[in-house]
Amino acid sequence: MGINELENLLRLGQLKAEPPTSAEIEIHLQSGRDRLRDALVPGLSLSSRFLLGYSAAYAFALAALRRQGFRPANRYVVFQCLPHTLGVGPEIWRLLGQAHDVRNGFEYEGSDEVTEDLGLQVIRCAEVLDRLL
Repeated sequence: MGINELENLLRLGQLKAEPPTSAEIEIHLQSGRDRLRDALVPGLSLSSRFLLGYSAAYAFALAALRRQGFRPANRYVVFQCLPHTLGVGPEIWRLLGQAHDVRNGFEYEGSDEVTEDLGLQVIRCAEVLDRLL
């Protein structure tokens, strides 16, 4: 599934080839599931739920990429690879790319562009990725 595209990213230096281990993949999956469960706790702040949902989606996307035998050069490329690792469409990987930018602004620049709609969409994307794994 999409291995040619992943090999192209390898040649461009966006991915590194590395054999996966089942233990590592299981850790990513468990981390994603823990964070997704926590993101669904209604009493948490919007920012916390967003960051937990984003982290869950990232863990699931990374597990999918590692299963293919690749490690990313940066966080964003993990979401770009989703069409080739899990067969998802642009409605998921583009939204997660947008969430990545919001997360970086929140974490590194002190901006808070997290909206309730974006938070809910990120959590829904994480749920989809979990089901596909």
